[in-house]
Amino acid sequence: MSSTLKFLDLFAGAGGLSEGFIRAGFKPIAHVEADASACFTLKTRQAFHWLKNNNSIDLYSKYLKNEVTRNELYGAVPISEIDSVINEFIGPDTLDKIFQKVDEQLGKSKLDLIIGGPPCQAYSLIGRARGNMDDDPRNHLYKYYAEFLKRYKPKYFVFENVLGLLTAKSPSDELYFDKMKDLFIQIGYSIEYRVLSANEYGVLQNRKRIILVGKRGHRSKKSFYPEPEQWLPQANVWDLLKDLPQIPAGGGQTTPIEPITKSSEWLEQAQIYSNLPLTWHEARPHSKQDLEIYQYAVNLWNTEKRRLHYDDLPEYLKSHKGRNSFVDRFKVVAGNLAACHTVVAHISKDGHHYIHPDIEQNRSITPREAARIQSFPDDYYFENVSGKPARTSAFKQIGNAVPVLLAQKIAEKLLKDW
Repeated sequence: MSSTLKFLDLFAGAGGLSEGFIRAGFKPIAHVEADASACFTLKTRQAFHWLKNNNSIDLYSKYLKNEVTRNELYGAVPISEIDSVINEFIGPDTLDKIFQKVDEQLGKSKLDLIIGGPPCQAYSLIGRARGNMDDDPRNHLYKYYAEFLKRYKPKYFVFENVLGLLTAKSPSDELYFDKMKDLFIQIGYSIEYRVLSANEYGVLQNRKRIILVGKRGHRSKKSFYPEPEQWLPQANVWDLLKDLPQIPAGGGQTTPIEPITKSSEWLEQAQIYSNLPLTWHEARPHSKQDLEIYQYAVNLWNTEKRRLHYDDLPEYLKSHKGRNSFVDRFKVVAGNLAACHTVVAHISKDGHHYIHPDIEQNRSITPREAARIQSFPDDYYFENVSGKPARTSAFKQIGNAVPVLLAQKIAEKLLKDW
């Protein structure tokens, strides 16, 4: 291809989808994201890529070691790299401002691709249970996504969301997914979608998502969907965890820490391993009662390969009122499985659903372990607005992300078919 294809990332989050497309050879023009902490994560990653491409990665390493400040890091790269991250909620009051900023980044270039998907919580089953779906403005964000398609007319767009989107209905009993597809077709795009499971593309996680692809002006009956190449590695979840230092609940550190053994072959194949400083291996503290439950859950899995049901616990450990709901609230990230259960943003609330499989460590997983499950590289740093590490924010960004490896596989096939 004569020139690098350029993309815009909407509802970018911490950049998992974008990172996959960058790996495949696409170039980001701008990222638009409402969460301020995630925007700093994106800015730091933009700095990383620029420094890496300009043989100055040592400065990024110094940043991870707290030897230079965030302002000094950002000051070392062109201002356009930092300004390409647009911290705005996408809505009717902000569209013109966002368009102006994207136009400035784009210059006279053409935008080839738009990626991203609106926040998925409103379409999820839990989100629906919380009230009238039509009252939730997040259910209508696809309309503003369409405004970007109308303005920039990219050849393709890639739209990601949860399976709940397929069944979510408006108060008039219309499927939001049908309304969305109709709108995209109306503005000139043919639509195809698949339900993709991340564990079929190298990610050691069972995570199913809708990946909808639109192509502008497609007239042929032949499918244009970029079917990603499957990758089923000979690995299990322990390959994500075993090289990291053993730490107890409340132990570890957000600052760099050295792996205790050589990384697994899978970590290198998946491009997760990095020779840059490894951060965010810090475990949250837990109550004495929770730690006893964690041991109970891990022991049950180790001895019987059975998940803990809340009723399995002795009465003195049952403190939750809703005993008939979320009966699997305590769940082990089983190391001997080829893929663990889905990492979601709720991991920022507590770690009960993500218990480390090593009974000796007796804790929930760290942000770095969660990031590895999402196939983020070890040199990916999760920021907070203040500049001080914030575990809750890091977990939320990680849980909301698209796995990098899945994004990369989609991007590679799209580029090949271009």
